Amino acid sequence: MSLSGPGSVNKWHLDCWGCGQAAPHVTRARQSSGMTNAVGAITDLVRARIRHDGVDLAADRDVASRYVRDEVQRYSERALGGAEPLLADEAAAGAEVLAAITGYGALQPLLDDDDVEEIWINSPSRVFAARNGIAELTTLVLTETDVRNLVERMLQFSGRRVDLSSPFVDASLPDGSRLHVVIPDVTQRHWAVNIRKFPRRIRELPQLVANGTLDRVAAEFLRMSVLSGLNILVSGATQAGKTTLLGALLSAARPGERIVTVEETFELDITARDVVAMQCRQPSLEGTGEVTLRRLVKEALRMRPDRLVVGEVREAEALDLLIALNSGVPGMCSIHANTARDALTKLCTLPLLAGRNVDAGFVVPTVASTVDLVVHCRLRRDGSREAVEILAPTGRVEGGAPESRPIFAMQEGALRLTGLRPARTTKFEASGFDPAHVLGGAA
Repeated sequence: MSLSGPGSVNKWHLDCWGCGQAAPHVTRARQSSGMTNAVGAITDLVRARIRHDGVDLAADRDVASRYVRDEVQRYSERALGGAEPLLADEAAAGAEVLAAITGYGALQPLLDDDDVEEIWINSPSRVFAARNGIAELTTLVLTETDVRNLVERMLQFSGRRVDLSSPFVDASLPDGSRLHVVIPDVTQRHWAVNIRKFPRRIRELPQLVANGTLDRVAAEFLRMSVLSGLNILVSGATQAGKTTLLGALLSAARPGERIVTVEETFELDITARDVVAMQCRQPSLEGTGEVTLRRLVKEALRMRPDRLVVGEVREAEALDLLIALNSGVPGMCSIHANTARDALTKLCTLPLLAGRNVDAGFVVPTVASTVDLVVHCRLRRDGSREAVEILAPTGRVEGGAPESRPIFAMQEGALRLTGLRPARTTKFEASGFDPAHVLGGAA
């Protein structure tokens, strides 16, 4: 057989030597292409039937499954008659169609995978997923239209929008995941999409002890601190596990507590009996109707909270939080910082953004007197999370910054007692607790 001549090289790749049959990798490609085309055709048929019957999938999700089963069966019958290519896996095809109709298409398997913590799309052909803190490039290849349709479907639940006048959007998905989207011309060319999932498997402090995030003694001290109504600041970098730890701390609150949470977008998942959760709202197309985090903090104080929780402080809302904590309402919040002490310093700086009439002379002493504990988290190289420091401010100001004592710190690769006790124990004593029972003979 000659390898020269037009098309002969392609023939060499397509056919096995001397047998004239498609090579295995080509057969797989054809099967994959046929499967994709079949799924697309079945999806169109199901959508057409839904439109024709006027079915509301939000009210009756079972009908979508029934329609998909019907159309997959009909397609298979046509395929047996030679009118369509055979489906290699009817169950897989049905799952893809159902995901396209009721879920988020090609992303649905990643969203359903409990090991996937975050999904991001840099471009239609660059879809990443993080499993257990480790990022990987997936094999998914979308189109620009696919990405836009996915975002549009995700935003339907929240009622939020993204367009040229509002090129950023944060929203919550029905499962509690957080969606963040940025579009051109803020991004260079493609839509940038991030979906942050929050592990519902971790809800309590003992689970954090079991997975190595917390030391058992530290967890017991934190539980005592929550029951005593201490104001707790959870700090760390992005993906350090701040939200998960915050939720686990709240699970230790007394059953009768009324907890009011305020967030940019819903992220916290609290199972307490008496919870009110609020999130910010974007302005309308006319520029009206915006609800800021500062407004939510103020409104929360009118709702008889036993504990106020701010999902994350980033800007001037830190002032409103400090004022709330200074009024006697126990609270918690998270903040981005490199260390626990940096978190205190940052909390002293953010309120200054509220206006020129706010100065450090008021803010720094207020931080020193209201924040009782800082718990700092970090992301390990292997993708796991750990608490690496627990600080207790003394209530005093030294050198223009809140003075604090490290109660727990990293020693020989583990979170250990330092031998120090919190300087302020009034809240513990008022609740009938003695930190010495947990901290031992600390001084």
